[in-house]
Amino acid sequence: MFTVLVPPIETDEQYDLIIIGSGSGNSIPEYLSDWNIALIERGTFGGTCLNVGCIPSKMFVMPADVALEAGHADRLGISLEYHGADWPAIRDRVFGRIDPISEGGRQYRDTGTENVTLYQATAQFVAPKVIDVEGVRMTADHILVATGSRPVVPPIPGLMETGFHTSDTIMRLDELPGRLGIIGGGFIAVEMGHVFAGLGSQVSVFNRSDVLLRHFDREIAERFTEVFSARPNVDVHLQHLPTKVERRGHEIVIHCAGEEIVVDQLLVATGREPNSDLVAAEEGGLSCHHHGTIEVDEHLRTRVEGVWAIGDVANSWQLKHVANHEATVAFWNIAHPDDLKRVDYKAVPSAVFSNPQVATVGLTEEQARAEGRDVVIGRRDYGGTAYGWALVDDTSFAKVVVDAATGLIVGAHIIGPQAASLIQPLIQAMQFDQTAADIANEPYWIHPALTEVVENALLEAVEQL
Repeated sequence: MFTVLVPPIETDEQYDLIIIGSGSGNSIPEYLSDWNIALIERGTFGGTCLNVGCIPSKMFVMPADVALEAGHADRLGISLEYHGADWPAIRDRVFGRIDPISEGGRQYRDTGTENVTLYQATAQFVAPKVIDVEGVRMTADHILVATGSRPVVPPIPGLMETGFHTSDTIMRLDELPGRLGIIGGGFIAVEMGHVFAGLGSQVSVFNRSDVLLRHFDREIAERFTEVFSARPNVDVHLQHLPTKVERRGHEIVIHCAGEEIVVDQLLVATGREPNSDLVAAEEGGLSCHHHGTIEVDEHLRTRVEGVWAIGDVANSWQLKHVANHEATVAFWNIAHPDDLKRVDYKAVPSAVFSNPQVATVGLTEEQARAEGRDVVIGRRDYGGTAYGWALVDDTSFAKVVVDAATGLIVGAHIIGPQAASLIQPLIQAMQFDQTAADIANEPYWIHPALTEVVENALLEAVEQL
């Protein structure tokens, strides 16, 4: 496993453990309280999820959901009107909660943990197991790389000169833009598209694929694209990316497929790339995959003995719950070399908190069939259940992919209200190898809860076995 020799190099500081990154890397367990630890963070303390990612974005999604529902209230026989959003109030509420948590965490590590030394600086490898922190060279018995990822910026002519936002900055705007352009069609694009469209902006989305959320189950992606594109203030441009971007006065002009689309602000949401280059991983003897993630084994060890990596810099999931799991495994293995644990990616779920909401775990139908699996599909519309009638829902559904030979669930996909919560029993069934028949027939399913959508999808699959 370990293929890189660590040469003797004189350093200024010696630690038991160096952690680079204060996101999931900051979840230092109690059993390391007697270790001498250096924690290094070059950006805002707390990492992506807390400051610019999953947490603040969902706090913006909630008011957008409420605003959107006001426009659909007539289907329930009531009359509601949406009169607009106080964007500064929403923004300040969100970051009035987030910023003190970040600062509190920074202060705690700076002054409240005697065994941890906080460096607010940039760390880079200069040799295997040797880190330079703005002129200070340090080493440790163990180094944990948890530097995360950053937004990808596509090479579109005029983009850099024009100026744009990424997920790092878009939520801190001074005012709600009248017109917002979004380049991209993944998680961030459709979540932020929902936020700004829901609150009143005219949103134009530019996506090179023929559907939004193209990596999801095809049926889910097609339905999401259909519903999202039908919103009155959303304009989706598929199978085209802008060929040029320019600024004219206070406006931004996007050239795409022979059209000129004028917007006030522009969000680039074309994915994220690992920060392995920012830490000079290869100078440290670490091996990186072609897309930049640091190569690790099932114990999260790199090819340099004593150097470990977790999170977005070491996996392609780019999910906070995966990074947290990896942190738990890595810290344990660092402290218990004779009792190593393996990282577990058996049933990794994800969710998109747009509107409609989407949740997924395991294989898509297309992936399962491409692998040559004999599978059956169970599917149930929300509108086929009692709670779906209450919602007056005619677009949402749950879908399960079941292996015909074993009866095990190999994939599950839901689009619609509460999707991220509804999928949880299916995640657990996959994790613990419960068959579709067992989970459909053995437990009580509350009637008439929305979970009956999942129950009935399972029952439809079981009937085909």
